[in-house]
Amino acid sequence: MILWINGAFGCGKSSVAEAINKRINNSFIYDPEQVGYFLWHVFPDEMKRKGNFQHIDMWRDFNHKILKHINDNYDGVIIVPMTIYIKQYYNEIVESLINGGVIVNHFILSASKQTIINRLVQRGDAADGWQAQHIDTCLKAFETDIIGEIIDTENKSIDEITSNIIQLSKLL
Repeated sequence: MILWINGAFGCGKSSVAEAINKRINNSFIYDPEQVGYFLWHVFPDEMKRKGNFQHIDMWRDFNHKILKHINDNYDGVIIVPMTIYIKQYYNEIVESLINGGVIVNHFILSASKQTIINRLVQRGDAADGWQAQHIDTCLKAFETDIIGEIIDTENKSIDEITSNIIQLSKLL
């Protein structure tokens, strides 16, 4: 089973994923960004100028294949904290996994724009940085294009959010 923890940048995906991992025996956090960092490491500079590595077909294909492989060979819960707000990319990874028989519980962490900006600043990011510049696009996509269980994180602790996801996933 895959628990995909989605949401705007700064909404708490990594914190929630770490808390779930601590509470669920035989669970593993898979970070798709590591594939992106690998690609940036091995690509020539001219290819790195594309910006967001999610725009690279190979990044989406590799992550789909890696997640499918882990799911098929690991008897545990795979936790994926990753923002995917472009419908095509969501379909190529998440929907493709589901269509291939993988159980994916997809959760979208939600909060107000101001709360997300406050969280970004608290973790050391700029209030007008790259992540903050994508909040509106992410929030709109999660309202209209990307399907998932919406988890309101406004004024909720990591423990409350984690318990909610664990309960909805029937893991305890």
